[in-house]
Amino acid sequence: MNAKDNHVYSTSKKLRQKLILQTITFLTITFSAFSVHADELDQWIVELMQKRNIPGLQLAVVQNNKITKTASYGTANIEDNIAVDSTTLFAINSVTKAFVGVALMQLVEQKKLNLDAPISTYLPDLPKQWHPITTRQLMSHTSGLPEILKDGIGNLISDQGPDHAWQRVQTMPLEFNTGTRFKYNQTNYVIVGQLINKLSGMPFQEFIQKNQLQQTEMNRTIEAGFNNLNNVVKHSARRYENQGNDLLNSREAIFSPLLQTAAGMASTASELAHWLIALQTNQLMGADSVRKMWTPTRLLNGNTQGFNQRLNGYSLGWPVMAREEHPAIAAVGGDRAGVFVYPEDNMSIVILTNLIGALPSQFVDEIAGFYIPEMKRENGFGLSKNLKKLWQILEVQGYENAIEAAHILSQKEHIQFDEKNINQWGYSLINQDKLNEALAIFKLNTHLFPNSYNTFDSLAEAYWYLGYHKHAIANYNHVLTLQPDNAHAKKQLAKLAKLNQ
Repeated sequence: MNAKDNHVYSTSKKLRQKLILQTITFLTITFSAFSVHADELDQWIVELMQKRNIPGLQLAVVQNNKITKTASYGTANIEDNIAVDSTTLFAINSVTKAFVGVALMQLVEQKKLNLDAPISTYLPDLPKQWHPITTRQLMSHTSGLPEILKDGIGNLISDQGPDHAWQRVQTMPLEFNTGTRFKYNQTNYVIVGQLINKLSGMPFQEFIQKNQLQQTEMNRTIEAGFNNLNNVVKHSARRYENQGNDLLNSREAIFSPLLQTAAGMASTASELAHWLIALQTNQLMGADSVRKMWTPTRLLNGNTQGFNQRLNGYSLGWPVMAREEHPAIAAVGGDRAGVFVYPEDNMSIVILTNLIGALPSQFVDEIAGFYIPEMKRENGFGLSKNLKKLWQILEVQGYENAIEAAHILSQKEHIQFDEKNINQWGYSLINQDKLNEALAIFKLNTHLFPNSYNTFDSLAEAYWYLGYHKHAIANYNHVLTLQPDNAHAKKQLAKLAKLNQ
């Protein structure tokens, strides 16, 4: 590079740095001045339901301990064309665990339970290998206990009934050393049910009803009981699942009474909203108990683990979305229901659907964005600090400048980019139907990480989405150059070959 080129490049960098500052200032002003009217949310949800093939949905939004929006959408029962209304009951599945967490903290406040005492302190008849496990480890799925289920829809490991399944699971070895990892496991909650029964002096169902449901006048929830997955409850949403392009009735197994601490309740969005208000205004327990209940359990190595990168921790019955901006507590159930609390924003959102696979945790932040605009993905929410800086530049300069802008940031501010985070950003753009922008981000990732087969796999997928089959084929072939035994790339190439015949 000659002196003239050096001067041009240096000037370009100065101008870009100035533009970066201007861009950040502009976006900050935009966020503070911009406000989306909450009613606009309705159309967004209708479009979301169509996109995800969700038949029916209930929503409740709580702000500053007041319900600011409740709404019902779609169909509770497709066969009979029955619409969802405010009193329609939805199965909440594992959101039941959040009620169990509250029940345990109430026992802690009553001085009947120490969360960190060995479970043998209270249930000495359990297998000796299980004795050192604590209630905290049971509630956060870090116990290592063997699983009492043989599948994901409630079938027990024994076909001879719940008693036989319980006896059998007690003879099985631990799956991993207690406290070394997270693994979702319903055996934990079978034991917790026994614990509440003993310490409260009544069945856990009765304890929860008396100390939570009655206290908050959750009459529809009380009516549903803890066995709605088996029993017919009037005015309930029928459950569905997608199979290809078809919507089918859910083929769930009969849930054993053993599992009612893990999944068994049904409710409405408005009743859950009132329960959240009671919880956060200390009507059910003290503020310190709520804080402790929502604190994620740490493994022996000091880290937290959860279902995925979004739900990256687990506390006492509540998954946790730990992150720098707008952290959340997220009780989720059956891949179709969610109760989300944003403590720093004093906001909660309840989403109930009748579709297995609706996955409310994937779109709840977008709903929150209608009230807090900076939480919308289109405004860069969810990106790491480093990627947020790059996003701010590209939103002004254009995504075609991604590689150059990333280079300038890395040189000027010594920023290092993470391959996985960039890849997730690309897929987030795809979900926003910003395919050309996604393509640019995937190209950036292959530039920064040229030896990673996964970056080229994602780039190939983006080209495919855009209809550029030759480019997709070239990138899948490059995947095989980097990893010759990559089965996914071979499968995709075979599909593309058929499309191009």
